[in-house]
Amino acid sequence: MWSLVAPCAFLSLLLTLTLLLVLLGLRLWLQGRRKARWARDGGPSVAFFHPYCNAGGGGERVLWCSLRALMNRYPGVSFVVYTGDHGVTGEQILAGARQRFNITLPRPVSFVFLRRRPAVEATSYPHFTLLGQSAGSMFLGWEALTAFVPDLYVDSMGYAFTLPIFRYLGGCKVASYVHYPTVSTDMLSVVRDRNPRFNNADFISRNPLLSTMKVVYYCCFALLYGLAGSCSDVVMVNSTWTLGHILALWRSPSRTSIVYPPCDVRAFLDVPLEEEDEDDGHTIVSVGQFRPEKDHQLQIRAFRKLLDGKGEEPAGRESLRLVLVGGCRNQEDEERVQTLRGLCLELGVADRVQFKLNVPFEELKRELVSATIGLHTMWNEHFGIGVVECMAAGTIVLAHKSGGPKLDIVVPYDDRQTGFLADSEDSYAAAMETILALSPAARLEIRRAARQSVSRFSDQEFEVCFLAAMESLMSQLTL
Repeated sequence: MWSLVAPCAFLSLLLTLTLLLVLLGLRLWLQGRRKARWARDGGPSVAFFHPYCNAGGGGERVLWCSLRALMNRYPGVSFVVYTGDHGVTGEQILAGARQRFNITLPRPVSFVFLRRRPAVEATSYPHFTLLGQSAGSMFLGWEALTAFVPDLYVDSMGYAFTLPIFRYLGGCKVASYVHYPTVSTDMLSVVRDRNPRFNNADFISRNPLLSTMKVVYYCCFALLYGLAGSCSDVVMVNSTWTLGHILALWRSPSRTSIVYPPCDVRAFLDVPLEEEDEDDGHTIVSVGQFRPEKDHQLQIRAFRKLLDGKGEEPAGRESLRLVLVGGCRNQEDEERVQTLRGLCLELGVADRVQFKLNVPFEELKRELVSATIGLHTMWNEHFGIGVVECMAAGTIVLAHKSGGPKLDIVVPYDDRQTGFLADSEDSYAAAMETILALSPAARLEIRRAARQSVSRFSDQEFEVCFLAAMESLMSQLTL
Protein backbone atom coordinates (compact mmCIF):
# COMPACT_ATOMS: atom_id res chain seq x y z
CA MET A 1 0.00 0.00 0.00
CA TRP A 2 2.77 2.43 0.94
CA SER A 3 4.46 1.76 -2.39
CA LEU A 4 1.34 3.12 -4.08
CA VAL A 5 0.65 6.03 -1.71
CA ALA A 6 4.19 7.38 -1.52
CA PRO A 7 4.59 8.20 -5.25
CA CYS A 8 1.13 9.83 -5.33
CA ALA A 9 1.93 11.91 -2.25
CA PHE A 10 5.30 12.92 -3.68
CA LEU A 11 3.73 13.86 -7.03
CA SER A 12 1.02 15.92 -5.30
CA LEU A 13 3.65 17.74 -3.23
CA LEU A 14 5.75 18.39 -6.31
CA LEU A 15 2.80 19.76 -8.27
CA THR A 16 1.77 21.98 -5.32
CA LEU A 17 5.29 23.40 -4.99
CA THR A 18 5.47 23.97 -8.74
CA LEU A 19 2.14 25.83 -8.69
CA LEU A 20 3.27 27.98 -5.76
CA LEU A 21 6.50 28.85 -7.54
CA VAL A 22 4.59 29.78 -10.70
CA LEU A 23 2.21 32.01 -8.74
CA LEU A 24 5.11 33.61 -6.89
CA GLY A 25 6.88 34.23 -10.17
CA LEU A 26 3.77 35.83 -11.66
CA ARG A 27 3.35 38.06 -8.60
CA LEU A 28 6.98 39.21 -8.76
CA TRP A 29 6.65 39.86 -12.50
CA LEU A 30 3.50 41.93 -12.02
CA GLN A 31 5.01 43.89 -9.14
CA GLY A 32 7.98 44.66 -11.36
CA ARG A 33 5.60 46.04 -13.98
CA ARG A 34 3.91 48.23 -11.37
CA LYS A 35 7.27 49.63 -10.19
CA ALA A 36 8.18 50.41 -13.79
CA ARG A 37 4.87 52.20 -14.27
CA TRP A 38 5.43 54.18 -11.03
CA ALA A 39 8.82 55.29 -12.32
CA ARG A 40 7.26 56.33 -15.63
CA ASP A 41 4.12 58.07 -14.30
CA GLY A 42 5.56 59.35 -11.03
CA GLY A 43 2.55 58.52 -8.86
CA PRO A 44 -0.11 56.02 -7.82
CA SER A 45 -2.98 54.87 -10.01
CA VAL A 46 -6.52 53.64 -9.42
CA ALA A 47 -8.23 51.34 -11.93
CA PHE A 48 -11.98 50.69 -12.24
CA PHE A 49 -13.16 47.40 -13.72
CA HIS A 50 -16.29 48.23 -15.73
CA PRO A 51 -16.52 46.16 -18.94
CA TYR A 52 -19.74 47.91 -20.02
CA CYS A 53 -18.78 51.49 -19.20
CA ASN A 54 -20.33 52.86 -22.42
CA ALA A 55 -23.82 51.73 -21.39
CA GLY A 56 -26.31 54.21 -19.99
CA GLY A 57 -27.59 52.59 -16.82
CA GLY A 58 -27.42 53.38 -13.13
CA GLY A 59 -24.21 51.38 -12.72
CA GLU A 60 -22.45 53.59 -15.23
CA ARG A 61 -23.63 56.70 -13.40
CA VAL A 62 -21.99 55.28 -10.25
CA LEU A 63 -18.74 54.83 -12.21
CA TRP A 64 -18.55 58.39 -13.54
CA CYS A 65 -19.62 60.00 -10.26
CA SER A 66 -17.00 57.92 -8.43
CA LEU A 67 -14.26 59.02 -10.82
CA ARG A 68 -15.29 62.67 -10.61
CA ALA A 69 -15.27 62.58 -6.80
CA LEU A 70 -11.85 60.92 -6.57
CA MET A 71 -10.29 63.19 -9.20
CA ASN A 72 -11.42 66.30 -7.35
CA ARG A 73 -10.18 65.00 -3.98
CA TYR A 74 -6.87 63.42 -5.10
CA PRO A 75 -5.15 65.50 -7.82
CA GLY A 76 -1.92 63.48 -7.64
CA VAL A 77 -3.53 60.15 -8.55
CA SER A 78 -4.05 58.89 -12.12
CA PHE A 79 -7.13 56.89 -13.13
CA VAL A 80 -7.80 54.04 -15.53
CA VAL A 81 -11.00 52.28 -16.67
CA TYR A 82 -10.92 48.69 -17.93
CA THR A 83 -13.64 48.40 -20.57
CA GLY A 84 -14.78 45.76 -23.01
CA ASP A 85 -16.45 48.26 -25.33
CA HIS A 86 -15.18 48.27 -28.90
CA GLY A 87 -15.93 50.40 -31.89
CA VAL A 88 -15.63 53.53 -29.75
CA THR A 89 -12.77 55.69 -28.56
CA GLY A 90 -12.13 56.95 -25.06
CA GLU A 91 -13.23 60.41 -26.16
CA GLN A 92 -16.52 59.03 -27.44
CA ILE A 93 -17.14 57.17 -24.19
CA LEU A 94 -16.58 60.37 -22.20
CA ALA A 95 -18.83 62.29 -24.60
CA GLY A 96 -21.54 59.69 -23.99
CA ALA A 97 -21.19 60.16 -20.23
CA ARG A 98 -21.62 63.92 -20.69
CA GLN A 99 -24.68 63.46 -22.89
CA ARG A 100 -26.44 60.79 -20.80
CA PHE A 101 -25.54 61.86 -17.29
CA ASN A 102 -24.35 65.47 -17.61
CA ILE A 103 -21.07 64.42 -15.97
CA THR A 104 -17.77 65.94 -17.09
CA LEU A 105 -14.57 64.64 -15.51
CA PRO A 106 -12.19 67.37 -14.28
CA ARG A 107 -9.16 65.74 -15.93
CA PRO A 108 -8.29 62.90 -18.32
CA VAL A 109 -8.84 59.22 -17.63
CA SER A 110 -7.10 56.39 -19.51
CA PHE A 111 -8.96 53.41 -20.98
CA VAL A 112 -7.72 49.85 -21.29
CA PHE A 113 -9.78 48.09 -23.98
CA LEU A 114 -10.27 44.41 -23.21
CA ARG A 115 -10.83 41.86 -25.99
CA ARG A 116 -12.41 39.00 -24.05
CA ARG A 117 -15.66 40.57 -22.82
CA PRO A 118 -17.79 37.76 -24.36
CA ALA A 119 -16.35 35.59 -21.57
CA VAL A 120 -18.66 37.36 -19.06
CA GLU A 121 -21.83 37.47 -21.17
CA ALA A 122 -24.70 35.21 -20.16
CA THR A 123 -25.37 34.15 -23.75
CA SER A 124 -22.02 32.34 -23.75
CA TYR A 125 -23.26 29.94 -21.06
CA PRO A 126 -26.72 28.45 -21.71
CA HIS A 127 -26.21 26.16 -18.70
CA PHE A 128 -24.45 26.81 -15.37
CA THR A 129 -24.55 30.48 -16.27
CA LEU A 130 -23.41 31.84 -12.90
CA LEU A 131 -20.39 29.56 -12.80
CA GLY A 132 -19.51 30.22 -16.43
CA GLN A 133 -19.72 34.01 -16.12
CA SER A 134 -17.69 33.97 -12.92
CA ALA A 135 -14.95 31.84 -14.47
CA GLY A 136 -15.06 34.10 -17.51
CA SER A 137 -14.64 37.17 -15.33
CA MET A 138 -11.40 35.68 -13.98
CA PHE A 139 -10.01 35.36 -17.50
CA LEU A 140 -11.13 38.90 -18.30
CA GLY A 141 -9.64 40.13 -15.02
CA TRP A 142 -6.33 38.45 -15.84
CA GLU A 143 -6.31 40.20 -19.23
CA ALA A 144 -6.92 43.51 -17.44
CA LEU A 145 -4.20 42.92 -14.85
CA THR A 146 -1.54 41.97 -17.38
CA ALA A 147 -2.42 45.03 -19.47
CA PHE A 148 -2.13 47.48 -16.57
CA VAL A 149 -1.12 46.87 -12.93
CA PRO A 150 -2.73 49.51 -10.66
CA ASP A 151 -2.09 50.33 -7.02
CA LEU A 152 -5.79 50.21 -6.18
CA TYR A 153 -8.33 48.10 -8.04
CA VAL A 154 -12.06 48.92 -7.85
CA ASP A 155 -14.65 46.46 -9.14
CA SER A 156 -17.66 48.67 -9.91
CA MET A 157 -19.79 46.07 -11.73
CA GLY A 158 -20.00 43.13 -9.34
CA TYR A 159 -17.35 40.75 -10.71
CA ALA A 160 -16.24 39.46 -7.32
CA PHE A 161 -14.08 36.66 -8.74
CA THR A 162 -11.64 39.24 -10.11
CA LEU A 163 -10.84 40.46 -6.58
CA PRO A 164 -8.47 37.63 -5.51
CA ILE A 165 -6.59 37.90 -8.83
CA PHE A 166 -5.78 41.57 -8.30
CA ARG A 167 -5.12 41.17 -4.58
CA TYR A 168 -2.97 38.05 -4.48
CA LEU A 169 -1.35 38.05 -7.93
CA GLY A 170 -1.26 41.77 -8.58
CA GLY A 171 -0.48 42.76 -4.99
CA CYS A 172 -3.09 45.54 -5.28
CA LYS A 173 -5.40 47.02 -2.71
CA VAL A 174 -8.95 46.15 -3.77
CA ALA A 175 -12.37 47.73 -3.29
CA SER A 176 -15.79 46.84 -4.65
CA TYR A 177 -19.15 48.50 -5.21
CA VAL A 178 -21.89 45.86 -5.23
CA HIS A 179 -25.14 46.66 -7.04
CA TYR A 180 -26.57 43.17 -6.70
CA PRO A 181 -25.16 39.96 -5.20
CA THR A 182 -24.41 37.36 -7.87
CA VAL A 183 -26.13 34.77 -5.70
CA SER A 184 -28.37 35.44 -2.71
CA THR A 185 -30.17 33.57 0.05
CA ASP A 186 -33.45 34.58 -1.65
CA MET A 187 -32.38 32.72 -4.80
CA LEU A 188 -31.65 29.65 -2.68
CA SER A 189 -35.09 29.91 -1.07
CA VAL A 190 -36.83 30.12 -4.45
CA VAL A 191 -35.16 26.90 -5.62
CA ARG A 192 -35.49 25.12 -2.26
CA ASP A 193 -39.21 25.93 -2.11
CA ARG A 194 -39.57 24.93 -5.78
CA ASN A 195 -41.15 28.24 -6.82
CA PRO A 196 -41.15 28.85 -10.59
CA ARG A 197 -39.65 32.26 -11.44
CA PHE A 198 -37.76 33.85 -14.32
CA ASN A 199 -34.50 32.37 -12.94
CA ASN A 200 -35.99 29.01 -11.93
CA ALA A 201 -37.49 27.18 -14.90
CA ASP A 202 -40.77 25.28 -14.55
CA PHE A 203 -39.20 21.93 -15.42
CA ILE A 204 -36.71 22.37 -12.53
CA SER A 205 -39.28 23.57 -9.99
CA ARG A 206 -41.50 20.56 -10.78
CA ASN A 207 -38.69 18.02 -10.35
CA PRO A 208 -37.52 17.29 -6.75
CA LEU A 209 -34.20 15.79 -7.91
CA LEU A 210 -33.33 18.69 -10.21
CA SER A 211 -34.35 21.19 -7.51
CA THR A 212 -32.08 19.46 -5.00
CA MET A 213 -29.18 19.44 -7.46
CA LYS A 214 -29.68 23.15 -8.16
CA VAL A 215 -29.73 23.94 -4.42
CA VAL A 216 -26.41 22.09 -4.02
CA TYR A 217 -25.01 23.98 -7.02
CA TYR A 218 -26.13 27.33 -5.58
CA CYS A 219 -24.74 26.50 -2.13
CA CYS A 220 -21.33 25.57 -3.56
CA PHE A 221 -21.31 28.67 -5.71
CA ALA A 222 -22.32 30.85 -2.74
CA LEU A 223 -19.34 29.49 -0.78
CA LEU A 224 -16.92 30.35 -3.59
CA TYR A 225 -18.57 33.76 -4.06
CA GLY A 226 -18.17 34.52 -0.36
CA LEU A 227 -14.49 33.55 -0.39
CA ALA A 228 -13.85 35.77 -3.43
CA GLY A 229 -15.75 38.74 -2.02
CA SER A 230 -13.99 38.52 1.35
CA CYS A 231 -10.77 39.53 -0.43
CA SER A 232 -12.04 43.10 -0.75
CA ASP A 233 -10.42 45.66 1.56
CA VAL A 234 -13.44 47.99 1.24
CA VAL A 235 -16.96 46.91 0.32
CA MET A 236 -19.68 49.36 -0.66
CA VAL A 237 -23.27 48.26 -1.31
CA ASN A 238 -26.15 50.20 -2.80
CA SER A 239 -28.97 49.35 -0.39
CA THR A 240 -29.97 47.77 2.91
CA TRP A 241 -31.22 44.70 1.04
CA THR A 242 -27.87 44.20 -0.70
CA LEU A 243 -26.07 44.84 2.59
CA GLY A 244 -27.89 41.98 4.31
CA HIS A 245 -26.99 39.48 1.61
CA ILE A 246 -23.37 40.61 1.26
CA LEU A 247 -22.84 40.41 5.03
CA ALA A 248 -24.29 36.89 5.02
CA LEU A 249 -22.05 35.77 2.14
CA TRP A 250 -18.83 37.81 2.42
CA ARG A 251 -18.78 38.07 6.22
CA SER A 252 -16.82 41.33 6.36
CA PRO A 253 -19.00 43.67 8.47
CA SER A 254 -16.18 45.99 9.54
CA ARG A 255 -15.27 46.72 5.90
CA THR A 256 -18.80 47.05 4.49
CA SER A 257 -20.98 50.16 4.27
CA ILE A 258 -24.04 51.41 2.39
CA VAL A 259 -23.41 54.04 -0.30
CA TYR A 260 -26.68 54.85 -2.05
CA PRO A 261 -26.29 55.25 -5.84
CA PRO A 262 -26.55 58.76 -7.27
CA CYS A 263 -29.91 59.50 -8.85
CA ASP A 264 -30.07 62.50 -11.17
CA VAL A 265 -33.55 63.82 -10.48
CA ARG A 266 -32.89 67.52 -11.09
CA ALA A 267 -34.87 67.45 -14.33
CA PHE A 268 -38.00 66.52 -12.35
CA LEU A 269 -37.59 68.92 -9.45
CA ASP A 270 -38.36 72.02 -11.53
CA VAL A 271 -41.95 70.82 -12.07
CA PRO A 272 -44.24 72.49 -9.50
CA LEU A 273 -46.41 70.20 -7.38
CA GLU A 274 -50.06 71.15 -7.54
CA GLU A 275 -53.39 69.48 -6.78
CA GLU A 276 -54.60 67.36 -9.71
CA ASP A 277 -57.75 68.09 -11.65
CA GLU A 278 -60.03 65.10 -11.00
CA ASP A 279 -61.91 65.77 -14.27
CA ASP A 280 -58.83 64.79 -16.32
CA GLY A 281 -58.93 61.18 -15.14
CA HIS A 282 -56.00 59.25 -13.71
CA THR A 283 -52.93 57.74 -15.36
CA ILE A 284 -50.96 54.90 -13.81
CA VAL A 285 -47.47 54.76 -15.27
CA SER A 286 -44.80 52.06 -15.11
CA VAL A 287 -41.19 52.77 -16.12
CA GLY A 288 -38.73 49.94 -16.67
CA GLN A 289 -37.12 47.78 -19.31
CA PHE A 290 -39.27 44.93 -20.59
CA ARG A 291 -37.32 42.25 -18.79
CA PRO A 292 -38.98 39.20 -17.16
CA GLU A 293 -38.00 40.19 -13.61
CA LYS A 294 -39.92 43.49 -13.94
CA ASP A 295 -43.15 41.43 -13.85
CA HIS A 296 -45.29 43.58 -16.15
CA GLN A 297 -47.89 40.80 -16.17
CA LEU A 298 -48.60 41.49 -12.51
CA GLN A 299 -49.18 45.16 -13.35
CA ILE A 300 -51.69 44.33 -16.09
CA ARG A 301 -53.55 41.76 -13.97
CA ALA A 302 -53.75 44.11 -10.99
CA PHE A 303 -54.98 46.92 -13.27
CA ARG A 304 -57.69 44.60 -14.66
CA LYS A 305 -58.80 43.81 -11.11
CA LEU A 306 -58.96 47.55 -10.39
CA LEU A 307 -61.10 48.12 -13.50
CA ASP A 308 -63.43 45.26 -12.53
CA GLY A 309 -64.54 47.33 -9.56
CA LYS A 310 -65.34 50.34 -11.72
CA GLY A 311 -68.43 51.08 -13.73
CA GLU A 312 -68.63 52.32 -17.30
CA GLU A 313 -69.50 55.89 -16.27
CA PRO A 314 -67.00 58.70 -16.99
CA ALA A 315 -65.65 58.62 -13.44
CA GLY A 316 -65.15 54.84 -13.63
CA ARG A 317 -63.33 52.62 -16.10
CA GLU A 318 -62.99 55.31 -18.78
CA SER A 319 -61.17 57.64 -16.38
CA LEU A 320 -58.25 55.20 -15.84
CA ARG A 321 -55.28 54.49 -18.08
CA LEU A 322 -52.19 52.30 -17.62
CA VAL A 323 -49.07 53.38 -19.53
CA LEU A 324 -46.10 50.99 -19.73
CA VAL A 325 -42.96 52.95 -20.61
CA GLY A 326 -39.77 51.00 -21.19
CA GLY A 327 -36.85 50.03 -23.35
CA CYS A 328 -36.53 46.99 -25.61
CA ARG A 329 -32.92 45.81 -25.75
CA ASN A 330 -33.31 42.98 -28.26
CA GLN A 331 -35.68 40.62 -30.06
CA GLU A 332 -36.53 38.77 -26.85
CA ASP A 333 -37.76 42.01 -25.25
CA GLU A 334 -39.87 42.81 -28.31
CA GLU A 335 -41.43 39.35 -28.19
CA ARG A 336 -42.14 39.89 -24.49
CA VAL A 337 -44.01 43.10 -25.34
CA GLN A 338 -46.11 41.23 -27.88
CA THR A 339 -46.97 38.66 -25.20
CA LEU A 340 -48.04 41.48 -22.87
CA ARG A 341 -50.23 42.99 -25.61
CA GLY A 342 -51.84 39.57 -26.02
CA LEU A 343 -52.48 39.41 -22.27
CA CYS A 344 -54.23 42.80 -22.43
CA LEU A 345 -56.51 41.50 -25.18
CA GLU A 346 -57.19 38.32 -23.23
CA LEU A 347 -58.14 40.27 -20.09
CA GLY A 348 -60.20 42.82 -21.99
CA VAL A 349 -58.12 45.87 -21.03
CA ALA A 350 -56.32 46.58 -24.32
CA ASP A 351 -58.31 49.80 -24.76
CA ARG A 352 -57.04 51.12 -21.41
CA VAL A 353 -53.36 50.04 -21.65
CA GLN A 354 -50.78 51.86 -23.73
CA PHE A 355 -47.20 50.78 -24.51
CA LYS A 356 -44.48 53.37 -25.11
CA LEU A 357 -41.17 51.86 -26.19
CA ASN A 358 -37.72 53.47 -26.23
CA VAL A 359 -39.14 56.97 -25.78
CA PRO A 360 -36.91 60.05 -25.45
CA PHE A 361 -36.39 61.53 -22.00
CA GLU A 362 -38.72 64.48 -22.53
CA GLU A 363 -41.64 62.17 -23.31
CA LEU A 364 -40.77 60.01 -20.29
CA LYS A 365 -40.77 63.14 -18.15
CA ARG A 366 -44.19 64.21 -19.46
CA GLU A 367 -45.69 60.82 -18.65
CA LEU A 368 -44.27 60.82 -15.13
CA VAL A 369 -45.25 64.34 -14.12
CA SER A 370 -48.81 63.87 -15.45
CA ALA A 371 -49.39 60.49 -13.79
CA THR A 372 -51.21 59.92 -10.53
CA ILE A 373 -49.53 56.61 -9.64
CA GLY A 374 -46.04 55.30 -10.42
CA LEU A 375 -46.18 51.49 -10.52
CA HIS A 376 -43.29 49.13 -9.68
CA THR A 377 -43.64 45.34 -9.38
CA MET A 378 -40.12 43.85 -9.40
CA TRP A 379 -39.55 41.38 -6.57
CA ASN A 380 -36.40 42.13 -4.56
CA GLU A 381 -35.25 45.07 -6.66
CA HIS A 382 -31.80 45.73 -5.20
CA PHE A 383 -32.33 49.49 -5.12
CA GLY A 384 -34.87 51.07 -7.46
CA ILE A 385 -33.69 54.20 -9.30
CA GLY A 386 -36.95 54.24 -11.26
CA VAL A 387 -38.89 54.45 -7.98
CA VAL A 388 -36.80 57.46 -6.92
CA GLU A 389 -37.47 59.15 -10.28
CA CYS A 390 -41.22 58.65 -9.84
CA MET A 391 -41.11 60.22 -6.39
CA ALA A 392 -39.11 63.20 -7.69
CA ALA A 393 -41.56 63.66 -10.57
CA GLY A 394 -44.47 63.93 -8.13
CA THR A 395 -46.28 60.66 -8.77
CA ILE A 396 -47.48 58.59 -5.82
CA VAL A 397 -45.34 55.46 -5.82
CA LEU A 398 -46.84 51.98 -5.48
CA ALA A 399 -43.82 49.66 -5.27
CA HIS A 400 -43.16 46.03 -4.50
CA LYS A 401 -42.97 45.23 -0.80
CA SER A 402 -39.42 43.88 -0.94
CA GLY A 403 -35.81 44.85 -1.58
CA GLY A 404 -34.64 48.44 -1.82
CA PRO A 405 -38.07 50.08 -2.27
CA LYS A 406 -39.32 48.56 1.00
CA LEU A 407 -36.16 49.06 3.09
CA ASP A 408 -34.67 52.31 1.77
CA ILE A 409 -36.91 54.32 -0.54
CA VAL A 410 -40.63 54.10 0.25
CA VAL A 411 -40.11 54.75 3.94
CA PRO A 412 -41.47 57.55 6.17
CA TYR A 413 -39.69 60.89 5.85
CA ASP A 414 -40.00 63.22 8.82
CA ASP A 415 -42.83 60.94 10.00
CA ARG A 416 -44.74 61.53 6.76
CA GLN A 417 -45.86 58.88 4.29
CA THR A 418 -43.96 58.78 0.99
CA GLY A 419 -45.78 56.03 -0.92
CA PHE A 420 -47.43 52.62 -0.86
CA LEU A 421 -46.22 49.00 -1.01
CA ALA A 422 -47.87 45.79 -2.24
CA ASP A 423 -46.87 42.24 -3.10
CA SER A 424 -49.77 40.51 -4.89
CA GLU A 425 -52.42 41.10 -7.54
CA ASP A 426 -55.06 41.75 -4.90
CA SER A 427 -52.92 44.04 -2.74
CA TYR A 428 -51.81 46.10 -5.76
CA ALA A 429 -55.41 46.58 -6.89
CA ALA A 430 -56.48 47.52 -3.35
CA ALA A 431 -53.62 50.00 -2.98
CA MET A 432 -54.44 51.66 -6.30
CA GLU A 433 -58.05 51.97 -5.20
CA THR A 434 -56.91 53.54 -1.91
CA ILE A 435 -54.70 56.08 -3.69
CA LEU A 436 -57.42 57.07 -6.13
CA ALA A 437 -59.92 57.45 -3.28
CA LEU A 438 -57.73 60.02 -1.50
CA SER A 439 -58.57 63.67 -1.87
CA PRO A 440 -56.28 65.73 -4.14
CA ALA A 441 -55.00 67.55 -1.04
CA ALA A 442 -54.10 64.28 0.70
CA ARG A 443 -52.29 63.02 -2.39
CA LEU A 444 -50.42 66.31 -2.66
CA GLU A 445 -49.10 65.93 0.89
CA ILE A 446 -47.72 62.46 0.10
CA ARG A 447 -46.18 63.72 -3.14
CA ARG A 448 -44.44 66.60 -1.34
CA ALA A 449 -43.00 64.31 1.33
CA ALA A 450 -41.78 61.87 -1.34
CA ARG A 451 -40.07 64.58 -3.36
CA GLN A 452 -38.32 65.99 -0.31
CA SER A 453 -37.10 62.51 0.64
CA VAL A 454 -35.15 61.94 -2.58
CA SER A 455 -32.43 64.37 -1.47
CA ARG A 456 -30.93 61.30 0.26
CA PHE A 457 -30.01 59.97 -3.18
CA SER A 458 -28.39 63.04 -4.75
CA ASP A 459 -24.98 63.17 -6.48
CA GLN A 460 -23.63 65.25 -3.61
CA GLU A 461 -24.71 62.76 -0.96
CA PHE A 462 -23.21 59.90 -2.98
CA GLU A 463 -19.85 61.64 -3.28
CA VAL A 464 -19.65 62.35 0.45
CA CYS A 465 -20.39 58.72 1.37
CA PHE A 466 -18.19 57.27 -1.38
CA LEU A 467 -15.16 59.35 -0.42
CA ALA A 468 -15.64 58.48 3.26
CA ALA A 469 -15.67 54.76 2.41
CA MET A 470 -12.58 55.03 0.19
CA GLU A 471 -10.59 57.28 2.55
CA SER A 472 -8.70 54.46 4.28
CA LEU A 473 -7.38 53.03 1.00
CA MET A 474 -6.71 56.34 -0.77
CA SER A 475 -4.75 57.70 2.17
CA GLN A 476 -2.36 54.73 1.87
CA LEU A 477 -1.74 55.54 -1.79
CA THR A 478 -1.02 59.22 -1.24
CA LEU A 479 1.32 58.95 1.77
